[in-house]
Amino acid sequence: MLTLATIRKNTDAVREAIAKKRVQLDLDALLALDTEISSLKTEQQGLQTEKNTLSRQFRDTPKEGHAALREASNALGARIDAITPLLADAEARLKAMLLWVPQPPADDVPVGPDDSGNVVQRQVGAPRAFAFALRDHVQILEAQGWAEFERVTKVSGSRNFSLKGDAVRLELALHQLAWDRLEGDGFTLITVPDLVREEALLGTGHFPAGREDVYHIAEDDLFLAGTAEVVLTSLHAGEILDHTQLPILYAGTSPCFRREAGSFGRDVRGLLRVHQFNKTEQYVICEEDVATSEAWHLRLLGHAEALLQALDLPYQVLAVCTGDMGAGKYRMHDLETWVPSLSKYRETHSCSSLHTWQATRANLRYRDAEGKVRFCHTLNNTAIATPRLLVPFLENHQNADGTVSIPPALRPYLGGRAVIGKPVA
Repeated sequence: MLTLATIRKNTDAVREAIAKKRVQLDLDALLALDTEISSLKTEQQGLQTEKNTLSRQFRDTPKEGHAALREASNALGARIDAITPLLADAEARLKAMLLWVPQPPADDVPVGPDDSGNVVQRQVGAPRAFAFALRDHVQILEAQGWAEFERVTKVSGSRNFSLKGDAVRLELALHQLAWDRLEGDGFTLITVPDLVREEALLGTGHFPAGREDVYHIAEDDLFLAGTAEVVLTSLHAGEILDHTQLPILYAGTSPCFRREAGSFGRDVRGLLRVHQFNKTEQYVICEEDVATSEAWHLRLLGHAEALLQALDLPYQVLAVCTGDMGAGKYRMHDLETWVPSLSKYRETHSCSSLHTWQATRANLRYRDAEGKVRFCHTLNNTAIATPRLLVPFLENHQNADGTVSIPPALRPYLGGRAVIGKPVA
């Protein structure tokens, strides 16, 4: 969310952001509502001042004049009371509109209507040429007895799964590799609850636009979070941090839940687009400084790239365009990892800088060295998300006999094994 002061000062930039990000918002109506609220407040304050003046006159006015003063005061009070609900209604409508105001993107962000406008900046690693008939990840898992799909569907419905045996250990090993690397760079490993209140989702910007993709537990009015970012943004909400506490670096690990409401007709085989997954999220709270947050953005992106390189997985880096980056993003990069069975790259990581957009919504502030209270900058990026990453991992590292090779960086987390699985026909 942008403050009204920011919107008034940068109206043209905000209007341009609304157009570039394809947000359905009438900025002129928002500004008119802001003006209406200012007028109502001015009128109410003037009436209250006038009423206070009449009250002071009672002491110096003869008793025979009190009735007239009381009548005039009551009339002013009635007009004040009549304005109060009008003002409350206008303020509620303005607050709702402010939640839709997008963050102006960086000047060098590509402009485009949707993911077709994303720009590949670089590709790292060459897709493997297989000398045998490759299996997709479902065939690998089922041949090794490492997953349950059909049985779990009977219990939990479609787009759910169960991992078994070495696949469970492999999933945990991927996260352990990320934990060790992030802790080595000063990040604090932290678990977060799956359940959150609505204000936490509003604070991150997942509401109101993404409401249809979140599971709601109506009896308790709680929601299942789709990322640790939701809790981590709210963890310090309402506090005023000291600048010496920044940056705050979290490696948030948690189960995550998404309804995938908009994925009808898209590829959903096996571990693609599941409803529940596990993720280790990189999360940064830093000072309100463009250069500082830009440096952190590159650092978060670098962590994700280093993990993919350690896992010997080919990937590409995309600069996400204005129409695909989301309302709150100042800059966004996606990492897409090569999936042999699909002959294409698929998103496995998403790195975002949000400047003060989230912090304003969540009231996340700090006091700078001069004593001024400012809103923080927030950033996030996936470190490891599973089972999403298991898809390219299993397919890229499969062997002709159905076993799966383990890159050296991951072997310490799997008992030193260079290969997992048994030969299959």
